[in-house]
Amino acid sequence: MTQTPTRPGATRRSTPNATRRVPDAVNAPAPATPATPDAPSRLPLFVLLAGVFLNVLDFFIVNVALPSIERDLHATATALEWVVAGYGLTYGAMLLAATRVGDRWGRRRMYAAGTALFVLTSAACGLAPTMDVLVAARFAQGVAAAMLTPMVLALIGDVYTGAAYRRALAAYSTAMGLAAVSGQLIGGLLIQLDLFGLGWRSIFLVNVPVGVIALALVRRALPDVRPNRTARLDVLELALATTVLVAVLLPLMEGQSHGWPLWTWLSLAAGVVLTVPLVARARTLHRLGADPLLRIALDASPALRHGLARQFLLFLGMASYFMVLALYLQADRGLGALASGALFGLVALPYLAGTSKAATLVGRWGRRVGPASALVFLLGHVLTWVGVADTGAHGSVLWLAPGLVVSGFGMGVCLTAQIGAVMSQARPEDAAMVSGTMSTVQQLGNCIGVALVGLVYFAATTPGAGAAFQHSLVYLASVMALLAVASALPRRRAAAVPE
Repeated sequence: MTQTPTRPGATRRSTPNATRRVPDAVNAPAPATPATPDAPSRLPLFVLLAGVFLNVLDFFIVNVALPSIERDLHATATALEWVVAGYGLTYGAMLLAATRVGDRWGRRRMYAAGTALFVLTSAACGLAPTMDVLVAARFAQGVAAAMLTPMVLALIGDVYTGAAYRRALAAYSTAMGLAAVSGQLIGGLLIQLDLFGLGWRSIFLVNVPVGVIALALVRRALPDVRPNRTARLDVLELALATTVLVAVLLPLMEGQSHGWPLWTWLSLAAGVVLTVPLVARARTLHRLGADPLLRIALDASPALRHGLARQFLLFLGMASYFMVLALYLQADRGLGALASGALFGLVALPYLAGTSKAATLVGRWGRRVGPASALVFLLGHVLTWVGVADTGAHGSVLWLAPGLVVSGFGMGVCLTAQIGAVMSQARPEDAAMVSGTMSTVQQLGNCIGVALVGLVYFAATTPGAGAAFQHSLVYLASVMALLAVASALPRRRAAAVPE
């Protein structure tokens, strides 16, 4: 039978319905002729990217609906905060644990279970009769997102190889960015259309048909990958890891809106303190031959650690950029959610171009693309700063166009190149754990970045939102400068997984 060509050092890919174990089961014959890397099926990518898009979209789209939710369900300010923070909190806190369960239970099965739960919880959010039900459903929706997200990059590596793999990574970056950039536009459009009189409920219910279609195609499209490792969960390590993540994420999400009360600082301090026994427990398990949740961090090559650090820096300036841009457009320029969302298209279209060109640029220029794209993103912030200064409070917002376009392109290339750099260091059997670790780092970067830019923005609002936005752009440009420097640093040579 014809076998799928493989990358050196990687396990062979099976066809979608074949069950395999890595690496021992590779001696079993493949049941059917798979698609070649030069002409792979697009169906697996559609199924996987549907989950990624819905996950990221739900993180951003809900902000547009908060005023409508407040009126309809008579919500308090605290309840509205939990609609946003509850999703992000359970998503970030459960990523590592969900990744481990997926490695043990099977990646396809875990992705399907996460998608099914996401559909159910989206329906529960859309049909919620009270705020208590909505908040509980958002917590559960975050768990579902944590179940499916780390499996995506791992399954992409199980389906695609070579140039097709690099194109799939670019498509993954495109889906993430488009969901983030278009969240406000899609949310505003759905609420304004008021389809079937659903109002804000449509932003959750729209997930249901997309998720159902993806779920129906999972078994046909995706391989059943079960790494050959008895990846057991240590209850103590899991409890410590979850506690540390909650202790860090919760104050970062809630601190700004509450004025950073004492409990936020105590929680952050507890997170730092509890990291010590968490690392000690992971080292003990590692020494005993077990497989701790932090194994990737303990065993990571210098190149992988460097890649994760760059992911952290990049995401310090991602969600925070979208947040302050939306605040400026609505608070200073008086644009509604739909109009400001449409202006985000000036970021989205060049972002698409950047993600589509990233693989070609990396193939031609190699690791120089990392620092160069970060500098392009930085240049976009500088041009936006100039545009804000020139337009004032009453000039045309189109003065912002050059900066938004350049930022979008730089962001697209940078995100795709950085994700590829991290995943190129992952052994096939570790792909899910590396993906889960990277997603956790990204979530921490987003939360810390939003907290930091919030301090900058709200401390500078006295002269007006325009000045606050300019101060925030200085912060964002500084982060991109750090990323450019980190990406340009010479690295010790490390064994990468060839593409």
